Amino acid sequence: MSYKSWFDAHADKHKKIVDKLVAKGFSKEQIIEYFDFDNMVQHESDFCPLYEDNKKCHDMSKLNCYLCACPNFRFKDDGIEKQEDKTQYSFCSIDSKDGNQGIYGDKIHQDCSKCTVPHHKSYVEKNFDLDWKKTMKECEWKN
Repeated sequence: MSYKSWFDAHADKHKKIVDKLVAKGFSKEQIIEYFDFDNMVQHESDFCPLYEDNKKCHDMSKLNCYLCACPNFRFKDDGIEKQEDKTQYSFCSIDSKDGNQGIYGDKIHQDCSKCTVPHHKSYVEKNFDLDWKKTMKECEWKN
């Protein structure tokens, strides 16, 4: 699956949940709270494949799934740049100290597995928009 196809499919899943919550009259705070990992596992089991095993993507006690990706992640499916005999496909725009570039054969991808930035409730509150794609608009690299 390409980054773009995951991105678009995820945006659709996210929108369905948010639209349902807005229709029920949920406030911004209630929507953010709804996306708490424990609640999502219980009520939105199809949102993430890890939910089936009650597994978190990051080791943190209070994980919020609202962003389920990071507004600082950049990707380009046909490659961002060549580095010797390898092609870079993604990177972190803030160069998080907890992220790194993983090399997989001739491909370089951002490894965000140790970074928890977008899963803190305070970060979600600061970057909140009902439209997930609007928050994530810079992710698809255009240069």
